[in-house]
Amino acid sequence: MYYAEIKEYDIANGPGVRLSFFVSGCTHHCRGCFNEMTWDFHYGTPYTKETEDHILDLLSDSAYTGMTLLGGEPMEPVNQRALLPLVKRFRERYPEKTLWIFTGYLYDRDLLGRMWDTVPETKEILSRTDVLVDGEFMEEKKDITLLYKGSSNQRTIDVQKSLKAGTIVGWDPGEVSMSKTAHL
Repeated sequence: MYYAEIKEYDIANGPGVRLSFFVSGCTHHCRGCFNEMTWDFHYGTPYTKETEDHILDLLSDSAYTGMTLLGGEPMEPVNQRALLPLVKRFRERYPEKTLWIFTGYLYDRDLLGRMWDTVPETKEILSRTDVLVDGEFMEEKKDITLLYKGSSNQRTIDVQKSLKAGTIVGWDPGEVSMSKTAHL
């Protein structure tokens, strides 16, 4: 896998201060995509164990409330294989921080419907994800007033509550603080 950017101290891609990791490779090719160069699976820098270690070390800063994976497309099967070790280590090392993922795939139709039983990493990654923003960006539904998403068709999903309920449960920004421990 390749990646486009490690954005430190990001406040645009989830609540609080986040480390945002932009992976390369996307087959959605949404019209009006803000990050079109990341469609290429070989754009940017090769992702290595050293990259993974660097990301996890950066996240030790107490200013971070979590990590966000976006791209490109982090839920492309080939990217899931590369990201799963990072996600596992992140969750083990920082259980108090949140994991957000932005994907053009639909949670119910694609991730649970197609990939859940055919891409082993999907189940593993979702079991460790707090919030998923799903759905392709649709230029005709672009709305700059939306919190943490670009078009009105996209959904902000509380993954753990959704997995438990067996139905989609939206993320409530009023209910969940910026980090997991802030509301305990």
